[in-house]
Amino acid sequence: MPDDLHRLVEEDFPRLRAILEDLVRIPSVSAPGHDPENVRRSADHVAGLLRAEGLSDVQLLELEGAHPAVFGQIPGPEGAPTVLLYAHHDVQPPGPAEEWETGPFDPFESGGRLYGRGASDDKSGIVMHLGAIRALKSDAGVGIKVFVEGEEEVGSPHLPDFLEEYSDLLAADVIVIADSSNWDTGVPTLTTSLRGLVSVIVEVRTLHSAQHSGMFGGLYPDAITALSRLLATLHTDDGSVAVEGLISEEVEGLELSEEQARAQATALPGVQTIGTGSLVSRMWTKPAIAVLAVDAPPLSEAINQLVPVARAKVSMRIPPAQDPDAAMEALTNHLKAHAPWGAQVTVTPAEAGRGFALSTEGPAFEAWREGMRRAWGREPVEMGVGGSIPFVAAFSEKMPQAPIVLVGAGDPKSSVHAPNESQDLDDLKKSVLAEAIALRILAGRG
Repeated sequence: MPDDLHRLVEEDFPRLRAILEDLVRIPSVSAPGHDPENVRRSADHVAGLLRAEGLSDVQLLELEGAHPAVFGQIPGPEGAPTVLLYAHHDVQPPGPAEEWETGPFDPFESGGRLYGRGASDDKSGIVMHLGAIRALKSDAGVGIKVFVEGEEEVGSPHLPDFLEEYSDLLAADVIVIADSSNWDTGVPTLTTSLRGLVSVIVEVRTLHSAQHSGMFGGLYPDAITALSRLLATLHTDDGSVAVEGLISEEVEGLELSEEQARAQATALPGVQTIGTGSLVSRMWTKPAIAVLAVDAPPLSEAINQLVPVARAKVSMRIPPAQDPDAAMEALTNHLKAHAPWGAQVTVTPAEAGRGFALSTEGPAFEAWREGMRRAWGREPVEMGVGGSIPFVAAFSEKMPQAPIVLVGAGDPKSSVHAPNESQDLDDLKKSVLAEAIALRILAGRG
């Protein structure tokens, strides 16, 4: 292991941890309904961090209607490859405050983990890049460009436009995306596939207006019951997705035990798994449907009426090879075809993102494998991810010649998108070291 990089990362890590804490304190929620000025404040803060590391051309990248992204670069020697380091500075909404041990934007450490919204997803990615750049002392031997997006958590709607508008600025030979996670704490991982995503808003209407449930109950259905019956058609009795026309694949390699899955998902005793096939296939390469929200009168407003209309947001994860347009059409057709009792069903598309399968062959991947071996002292593994990162396909389409290395510092205990999100600090330190070693290897100095 390059002793100088190991020592430099070790000595620098208290500073990096403080940077992560400061980033977590900025409530950079990009979702609608939250103050966009906090996302801009986060972008300004990240720009200051890049300037402090000596990057040039540091600037906010702006597009009409988009949250700002941040860019900076370190030109490399003539003929050296250029590596684009990606992370994002926006975060998910915190969710119920009472479920957090402390405030979601008040970072604290417990058991070697730093807690707070964005501590793992994805402000740890920003710290990975900053730490690797500092360890290399601005002399990486490769060109480095840093691109920190501001709206990944809302589906990166403007990323293709950013890549088009700033194509010369962002052009690179290798793309490193620090927005994935590891198989487990202490297990370095390269991500090989991502599921895609489609979602819809389905509205069920049974009456023009609310009616007395005593007078008309038993004669016509209320909309909530009709919606519940419709949503139940999305799965078979064993929990498999019932929508026809979707791809479904099995994968080999890593396997998760049901005991591990139950612990990671915090499943309650007695709750069964759904679907068929290996557990990792169900998470990585098979479709999955979840109802994310229901719009109907809350309990506090319940009265004796037949509710005339109810809505739900239905989200479907799709296999890496599944065309999202075809999946959206299949889901829409299913919902319309299964309207119960003649109810009026309206389906409005909400989101669509393509999955992705990555090749892990070539010099860039060998550099990261070696960096991980030296940083963790063990062989890295390769895994799929059940979540979706639609912008990976956008990068691939814009820069098809550039291999995409998809890594991250989180793990199944990180609870990303959930209360008490956290980041294992030792894995973050090793992720910084692995990236620094990999960049040095790419430069031919490893």
